[in-house]
Amino acid sequence: MLNGIKRFLAQQGGIEPPGAIEHRLKLATAALLIEMMRQDGQVHESEIQAVRAALMKKFALTEVETDELYRQARIEAREATDFHRFTSLIARNYSSAQKFQLIEYLWQIAYADGELDSHEEHMIRRIADLIYVSHLEFIKAKHNALALVAP
Repeated sequence: MLNGIKRFLAQQGGIEPPGAIEHRLKLATAALLIEMMRQDGQVHESEIQAVRAALMKKFALTEVETDELYRQARIEAREATDFHRFTSLIARNYSSAQKFQLIEYLWQIAYADGELDSHEEHMIRRIADLIYVSHLEFIKAKHNALALVAP
């Protein structure tokens, strides 16, 4: 009964239940990673695996938790008309280090299929701007991702 009252008050007063912001941040992050995967018009298995690996690492998830987050994020990404609802949440709640890590993950997914498409690079630049990541950090994240995929 107490949980029901808390949920009712949360809905009425805009107060989020405990853990809700963390879940929304996970969904926002996952949705952006999924959008990156789709930017070049083709989805490769290597990109799917890069998204899943990034989610597992960033949020310390199990396979089952990763499957569920991935499923939910695909729906969120499909329903979104722009990146604002994802990036505004991240910009307000992530530290500089977490934002940098997100940009690194985006680069890793962009390079996962062995090719960097101009749409992919443009998306990363837009997201970096929207979450207030400097150009220097944007470039540093790119170099870090390249070092992971370079033979």
